[in-house]
Amino acid sequence: MENQTEKKQISADIAENVDQMQQILDFGPHNFDVGLREIRILGRECRIYYTNSLVDSSILVVMMREFMRFSNENLKNVDVFKEIKQHLVHQQVEEVTMINDAVDKMLTGRIVIFIDGESTGLCIDLRHYPGRQPQEPDVEKVVRGSKDGFTENIIENSGLIRRRIRDPRFRCEISQIGVRSKTDVCLCYLKDVANPGLIKTIRKELNAINVDGIPMADNAIEEFILKQGWNPFPLVRYTGRPDVAATHLLEGHVVIITDTSPSVMILPTTLFHHVQHAEEYRQVTASGALLRWFRFMAILASVFLVPLWLLLVEDHLLPNFLDFIGPNKSDFNIPLLIQFLIAEVGIETLRLAAIHTPTSLSTALGLIAAVLVGQIAIEAGIFVTEVILYTSVAAIGGFATPSYELQLANKMVRIILILSAGLFHVPGFMIATTLFIIYLSHVRNLNTPYLWPFIPFNPTGLYNILIRRALPTSVVRPSIVRPIDKYRQPAKDKSK
Repeated sequence: MENQTEKKQISADIAENVDQMQQILDFGPHNFDVGLREIRILGRECRIYYTNSLVDSSILVVMMREFMRFSNENLKNVDVFKEIKQHLVHQQVEEVTMINDAVDKMLTGRIVIFIDGESTGLCIDLRHYPGRQPQEPDVEKVVRGSKDGFTENIIENSGLIRRRIRDPRFRCEISQIGVRSKTDVCLCYLKDVANPGLIKTIRKELNAINVDGIPMADNAIEEFILKQGWNPFPLVRYTGRPDVAATHLLEGHVVIITDTSPSVMILPTTLFHHVQHAEEYRQVTASGALLRWFRFMAILASVFLVPLWLLLVEDHLLPNFLDFIGPNKSDFNIPLLIQFLIAEVGIETLRLAAIHTPTSLSTALGLIAAVLVGQIAIEAGIFVTEVILYTSVAAIGGFATPSYELQLANKMVRIILILSAGLFHVPGFMIATTLFIIYLSHVRNLNTPYLWPFIPFNPTGLYNILIRRALPTSVVRPSIVRPIDKYRQPAKDKSK
């Protein structure tokens, strides 16, 4: 892909620089939010360029007043660059030598100053991106714990993490991706903890991205890095919580922050990273472990409850002591398999409708769903009672899944298992389940086995998955990320 502008050096002739900026940015009605100010500083002609919507206008006014103030002073034979830097002590000032670099920095919220007779420009950081205040993510709420969350501002997001990791070895590497969008992407890691090979691989994949823009932010980055194809299971963990991101950084993971995205990516991850929730670590160890087991049971029910019930009922494998689980009648207007498929489509349609329904109408939508899809559908003979019951339990188990991406993947697996059990009975269910496990065992995420610590088996890792360990006993970092520093506690605690 070719860039739209030819790289050119800043000229000492300010008129030539003005012509170049006009050609690139097309000032006037075609670019109303790009500002230009002509002033004299210490007797020198200057041009100040900025983007109205991305700079802090109050600081810009103060800066212009400061320019006018020291320009009126009786100073001769002084270095203009030096004087500007000395008078702008609260702003970051850097020099640029290329017109294109000056334009790129201006479009990120900096102001650019060209001075007649100087072949170098000045960039002053006055960025102020429109956005919202940090607030708790809707899908990762906790009863106890911090109520802040990532926003669409990459600077605020990196600050929320750095506030929790005040370590000089914490690195935030910034780069721009997209020939046109030039989206800021930040690679975060702990220098003495994260595996250098992992960092090198991710950095290489980021630098290899050559596309016009990534308006979908982190999801586009994920597709370029992992090349997931048609695999429905999430290979990265998204989180909107700074405490979750900081915890994974301390374990040796890498975090990618993308500007305009209210969530960050955690790499690498396994399947079991997507079933963890911050609430487990905000409670005492026993309560946290209990919450984790309840969540595991809910996730298993969301995948296997409906196909297992369909298998037992249609193949007459249901023991007599389990007759109470239904169905209460044997004559159906619609086969059970079709009923379950209709119910799955109906629930997913209701979910989509709830997303697009204004908050003021959500209560009405809930009443309509409860009356029409529930009671009236049963009375009309479209569904038997058990179909609504078990489909609802499976849906609740899906909502209990912390990862929305994993919830959608489990829904796809559930539908496949329902079809296998309904069409091919016991052999179909067993073969589909076996193929499902074999497939996941072959999935690798940045050379990380997706089913670790189950496959390959790691007893310590599996224990940490099943039991929520207390922090004082969590001495060793997870081996799956191959950290440089394996220990989280001081040397005196390594023998514990």
